[in-house]
Amino acid sequence: MGNDGTAGRSYRKAAVRRAEILSQAIALFAERGVDASLRAIGAAIGVSHAALRYYFSSRDELLVEVYRAHEQVEHGAAPQDGVSAVRLMERSAERNRTIPGLVELYATLTTDALQAEQHPLTHEFVRDRFRLLRSHLAERVRAGQRAGAIAADIDPDDAASLVIAASDGLQLQWLLDPEAVDVRRALALLERLLPSPPGT
Repeated sequence: MGNDGTAGRSYRKAAVRRAEILSQAIALFAERGVDASLRAIGAAIGVSHAALRYYFSSRDELLVEVYRAHEQVEHGAAPQDGVSAVRLMERSAERNRTIPGLVELYATLTTDALQAEQHPLTHEFVRDRFRLLRSHLAERVRAGQRAGAIAADIDPDDAASLVIAASDGLQLQWLLDPEAVDVRRALALLERLLPSPPGT
């Protein structure tokens, strides 16, 4: 019984420490971007390389978990009921404007994901995230079609892919040239095709 209690406390302590490291890494990436090795990241947040490797086996795992934790916080920021697929991505882009380092993190993850052999964990994470996001946004399009706000002959899955491509591409352009690209204004053009249902 005593051993079980000790193990439980150790597990909770490790979980708390891991969450602290993730929080520190999110703050670091938000401020400085992600161009650093696992060892350099550990040094920047005051964690030894050995301790960081205890919680995260690789740089890829740390980057994925940082982005996952960031998304969990972001998705709980405000209710999204009745919002169009485009408006949902527009809100996300607006929040991202305050943390360009995390937009850079997302760009790094998607680039790494293309190299499946070198970054299998990142490849799987990004692929699965796109699948889930396409499904979620396609349902928003279907809701708009049921409400008569979106044309019935638009394929919801194709529309969802288009919204993601527009949002991601615009944010990348903004990251490179923030004075020249207005993500929100550009996405508003797409929302004319895929508006929110009336009254939302």
